[in-house]
Amino acid sequence: QVQLVESGGGLVQPGGSLRLSCVASGSIFRVYDMGWYRQAPGKQRELVASITSDDTTKYADSVKGRFTIYRNNAENTVYLQMNSLKPDDTAVYYCNADIIRLYGPQDWYWGQGTLVTVSS
Repeated sequence: QVQLVESGGGLVQPGGSLRLSCVASGSIFRVYDMGWYRQAPGKQRELVASITSDDTTKYADSVKGRFTIYRNNAENTVYLQMNSLKPDDTAVYYCNADIIRLYGPQDWYWGQGTLVTVSS
């Protein structure tokens, strides 16, 4: 069994900052790529940022220069530092990871999501 658990969402004013965390736990052999997606009301889920196991990162154009993704491999944790937040960043943010289980196959896993609301 593998679980991804996100934390750090909440209500923040425009221009503010939040840091999201996602911990992978359970019967894990190795974690490869990790990422953050978001889904706003009435919109499709979209990639926000991703990071490989050797720390190569990729960002959506809408968050470049404002968001930073990084990870702690020893703790199977990925973070998303979000600065200069805008109302358009309001969404449920989901963690995603490519994981090989102990004695099991490689697969992609999702967290349950954490809500970020940017509003004055």
